[in-house]
Formats: sequence, C-alpha cells, structure tokens
Amino acid sequence: MNGGARGGGGRPPGLPPSPLTTPTAVDLSGFAALNAILRIRPFRRLWLVLGMASLGDWLGLLATATFASAQVSGDAAKGLAFGSVIAVRLLPALLLGPVAGVLADRFDRRYTMVVCDLLRFVLFGSIPVVALFTANAAATIGWAAIATFFIETVTMIWIPAKEAAVPNLIPRARLEKANQLTLITTYGLTPVLAAGLLAGINAVVVATATTPPTGAIASSIALYFNAFSRLVTAVVVLFGIKEISGRDLAHRDSTTGLLRQFIDGWRYVARTPLVRGLVLGILGAFAGGGVVVGTAQFYAKSLGGGDSTFSILFGVLFIGLGLGIAFGPRLVGALSRRRWFGMSIMLAAISVGGLAVSWHLTLAVIATMGVGVGAGMAFLSGTTLLGMEVTDDVRGRVFAFVQTAVRVVLMFAISLSGVLVGLGGSRDVQIAGLGVSVSSTRLLLLAAAIFGAATGFTALRQMDDKPGVPLFADFFGSVRGRPLGVPEAAVQGGVFVVFEGGEGAGKSTQVQRLGAALRARGRPVVVTREPGATEVGLRIRRMLLDSGTGTALAPRAEALLYAADRAHHVASVVRPALARGAIVISDRYVDSSLAYQGAGRILPVDEVSWLSAWATGGLKPHLVVLLDIDPAVGLERVGDRGEPDRLEGESAEFHERVRCAFLDLAAADPARYLVLDASLPPKELTDAVLARVNPLLPPASEQPSLSDAEIESIVDGELERRPT
Repeated sequence: MNGGARGGGGRPPGLPPSPLTTPTAVDLSGFAALNAILRIRPFRRLWLVLGMASLGDWLGLLATATFASAQVSGDAAKGLAFGSVIAVRLLPALLLGPVAGVLADRFDRRYTMVVCDLLRFVLFGSIPVVALFTANAAATIGWAAIATFFIETVTMIWIPAKEAAVPNLIPRARLEKANQLTLITTYGLTPVLAAGLLAGINAVVVATATTPPTGAIASSIALYFNAFSRLVTAVVVLFGIKEISGRDLAHRDSTTGLLRQFIDGWRYVARTPLVRGLVLGILGAFAGGGVVVGTAQFYAKSLGGGDSTFSILFGVLFIGLGLGIAFGPRLVGALSRRRWFGMSIMLAAISVGGLAVSWHLTLAVIATMGVGVGAGMAFLSGTTLLGMEVTDDVRGRVFAFVQTAVRVVLMFAISLSGVLVGLGGSRDVQIAGLGVSVSSTRLLLLAAAIFGAATGFTALRQMDDKPGVPLFADFFGSVRGRPLGVPEAAVQGGVFVVFEGGEGAGKSTQVQRLGAALRARGRPVVVTREPGATEVGLRIRRMLLDSGTGTALAPRAEALLYAADRAHHVASVVRPALARGAIVISDRYVDSSLAYQGAGRILPVDEVSWLSAWATGGLKPHLVVLLDIDPAVGLERVGDRGEPDRLEGESAEFHERVRCAFLDLAAADPARYLVLDASLPPKELTDAVLARVNPLLPPASEQPSLSDAEIESIVDGELERRPT
C-alpha cells in the first residue's frame, strides 16, 4: 500500500481563500489589538498622561522659542533668539546623554520619572514667571535659555527611564502594537494639536488683549499648560503606575560605580550583534535624514519652487512617517522584525536616491513619501526590537546611547550638508543637447542614499535571524501569512534518496533492491517509508489509508496528518541516519504531498509546500527517482494484491492529476529528478538508479570484490526474505 500527497496546479476558480491567508477569528492586528493593550491598566494610564505630556512638550518647543523671539524686535534679533533657544535644546544630548542612561538603569525608574517631571514642572513654569518680574528682555531670554538647557538635561534622564520601563508593563507579544500607539500619539496627533492649540491661543489673545506683546502672552499660556502636564504626569506615575519600577528592581546593581556602569553599557552595545546592527542602522537612517533636512530648501529651489514647495515636501514626509508607523506591521505581515528593520532603512535610502534624480514635483512627492514610510517603519521596528531584545538591566543605557547618538549624527548631518550645499552650488551640463542642472544638493542626496542603503544592508546582515533564507521570497511569503522557515543545519556525510510515483509503480520493490545492492557493496543503508516508518507513523498511516473505517477525511486534515508523520519521521529517522553517514532510501517524501494533496485533492500547492518545508526543517533529498506509470496500469497491478486502500480507491481523474503533478515537478527540477519508465524490468531500473546514485556517494574505505552476479543474488535473496 502507498500513501502520499503534491500539487501541480493552483487554486481552481470559485474556491474560498485558504485559512492560512485569511484573518483568524481573533483579530489582533487592528482595533481589537489596541483595545487589548488599553485594557492593561498601567499602560493605559501611562499612555494617557504621556499623550498630554507630549502635547505639552510640543507646545513647549514652539512656545519657548516664540516666547524668546517675542521679547525682542527686528527680524534679525527675532531669528537669533528663536534659533538660540532651539540650539540650547539640543546641547544637553551631547554632554549628558550617555550618563542619563546609567542613572535610568541604576535607580528606581518610577521615582526617576517623578523627580524629573517635578523639576520640569518648576522649570517650565518659571520661564513666564521670570518675565513677569523683569522688564529686561535680555534677562528674560537668558533665563529662557538656561531653563531650557536644564529642562533638556532632565529630559535626557527621563526618556531612557520611560522607554526602558514600557516593556515591563505589557506582554512581549504586544510591545509592537503598544509602540505603534505611542509613536502615533507622540509624532502624529500631538504635534498637529499643539500647533493648532498655540494658533488658537494666539487668536484668542489677539482678540482680547488690550496691551502688547500678545505673542508673549500666548506663549506664556502654552508654557503654563506644559508645566501643568508635567505635574499631572508625576502624580499619576507616582501613585498609579507602580509597575514602572521594573521587574528586576530587587536585583538591580547599586554597588558598581557610575563609571563602571557607563563602560559596561557601551561594551554591551559594541559586543551584541543585534544592538550593534540596530545602532548602525538607526544612525545611518538619521544621517541620511539629516542630509535631506539640510538640503531641503535648496532642493525645493532646484525643482523651480520656493517655500510652498518646501512646505509640501515637509508635510508629505510626516504623512509618510505616520503611514509607516500605522500600517507597516500589516504590510509586512509575519516577516521577522529584524529583517523588517533592515529592509525599512533600505527603502528609505532608495527613496532618498529617488529624490536625487526627481526632476518634477510629482516624482519628488512620491520619493518623499517613500522616505517617510521607510523611516516610520524603521523607527517602529527599531524601538520594538530594543524593548524586546535588550535585557532590563541595561535597557536604559542602550536607549540613552541611541538617542544621544541620533541627535549628534542628526545635528552633524544637517549642519555639514547645509555648508556643502552652499559651497557647491549647481552646474548646467549638456547631455544629448539638453541642459541638465547638476547641483551639489542632488549629489549629496545621492551620497546619502548610497550610505543609507549600505548601513541598512550591513545592519540586516548583523541582525538577520534567518540566515540562508531568501530575503524577498521570505517577504512575499510573510505578506501572505506564510513566512519561510529557517532551514535546519545541513547534514554532512549521508546521502538521501527518495522514490516517488503513482500507485503500482513498483517503488517499494526498487527501494529494497537499491538498499540491498548498496549493502552488498559495503555501504551503510537505512530503508524507510512515509507514512509509517515509526510507531507514531504507523498509527497515522492507519488513519490515512485504512478504507474500512467508512469515515471520510477532509483534504486539509489529510495534509496535516502527512505533515505530522513527516516531521516525526525526519526528526527521529532520517536526520540521525544522515548524521551517521548512512544512505537513507525513502519510499515517498515531500513531493508525494505536493502531488496527492496538492493536485489530487486540489489544495493550494504553495500552502502544502510551505507546510512540508516547515515540517522537515527544509531538508531536501539529494536525488528523487520518479517511477512513471500509466495510472490504469498501476491500479491494475494494485488490484491484483487485494482490496485497495483509501488513496488507491480514488477516481481515475484523481490519479491522472497526481501523475501530471509528478511529471511537472520533474520537469521543473531535472537536476534533482531521475524519471524512469516503471514498465521496464526491475533489474534494468535498479541499474539505472545505481548509475545515478554512485556519483553521489562518498569514497568507500573498503570495496567488496563481488561480481555483478553475486550482488544480484544477494539482492534477490533479500527480496525473498522481505515480509509482505
């Protein structure tokens, strides 16, 4: 009796989509997932207060700068005051960023966040208060700059404490969705609300104020709001989210010195391939982003536009960023997040290259959208990986290192690219009689694209958790819900030969003849079959092939049972034998599933193929011998043996589909297949198989000196002793 399963055809029209490609009954990819996350009380409370705090921070960023510029008159003075306050916000990252991570890991994160928020409450509130008690504009601006410096210093400690604490509040599997929600709130909703709120405050103040300066009054209101939001955050974190303290608080190291912890954190980044790849990719992405920002005004002019063109591209960039964060996980499906991170950076880099060669605003908008989408997906996947993969005891230092390095690289890229663009200018080059403008802006964008793609590729190689699995095949499979599995380690020394074919083709006879012939030559041989090579397999075989039960077996259930037998068979018989250096000869393997369940049962062949590849760990035979026979002839042979089993009793059309599927497989991979006419004499078939197998065998230490007649006698003797 023979059982098997392959497919040579796709899905016939009218069949419903496969369950492997449709949403499950419990959909955790959309609003249901968000609801599940928000039902976690500690995270919900943190998200709410951080949303209000983020709104206050964006108001503070805008209001602090506009407050300073409102204290002076004249465009030059206003511009200097505005830029000075913004620059002061970036300075603490250069000086205190790495040390902040040490503090976040050393002390209780809840109390760290509370103290930082209370300090920021005082500092934000002090800026407008000082202005009330002094008429000196220089003193007001000076204190605004000093307060801003201290605010950013405190923030550098608060951020890694918060980022390191979030993974302790939610299950690991929901961290990505939680990061989505947080990032969309922080970078999508609250900046728009902040700008609109500040504009609304300005409008109300202008309409109601009787004395100038109205800009300073509006900014003061925004700063008071920001201060109040920090007070609320401190109270909620202190009394309502005790889980922020961390899972390993009792074991946190408080004896090691700050310098030693600082050095240990940097060593962890340098020695951990995942973190090293993440940092490299993030820095490469932000370096490219800095070049885009630094050249943006000049690039808008190269398109024949001005401030309006710049505004369009700036808006499209943030729209793409939000789309990448919001819909990236649904786009890539089950793709490994490590691979997704590297691919996202390369997408952003390729899009920057598209900007470099765009000659029209429409093309530039499309490329800018690609930059935003790639950056948003990289931001989300990178943040999630840091939260999931970095241990709690060093997480604060790693987050601090990343945010510090990002700010430094971003500032350097923006400033350097701005200088280079100003020095380079543009040149008109005649190409085929056409004047083409080649500017330093476009050359810098092209260089940033190349650098970003290189860093993304390097990060992917360092972080890849599926080495040897084709990247794009894995991506397209993941989009459909069927990611490629990681192949198990290749087995050295053995040779794996499989016999395939329809019913009555004589596979069992040829398996035994080949095994006997190789043993007669002194080769270690293991003869096996599917299904039924193990105790578990025998039970599965009875369920699959016994026609006396009278119970119909659903096609998908049949495919799963074959996969279960195959997984156990490979793990317990085939791989161990190959590892010993034996020649494994199997009566049926994966191609039978593709033929019988794929083509015969008309199941989607790619799903059956994926299922078998997963069950076997990607193990492929060195040679597949297909014994081809007309189904009518083969079934006539089977009928002479007695009552047919479940598969042998199928219709002639079923067996014809199976035969065509086998032949299609052989035609698609002739180097792996040996197709023989099963009607030939058994000895002739065995000789043909031996001629193909011999080159695959390793050199034998001792070759028995037996004649062909003696070997054939041994083979016939073994066949006579074989149980029926």
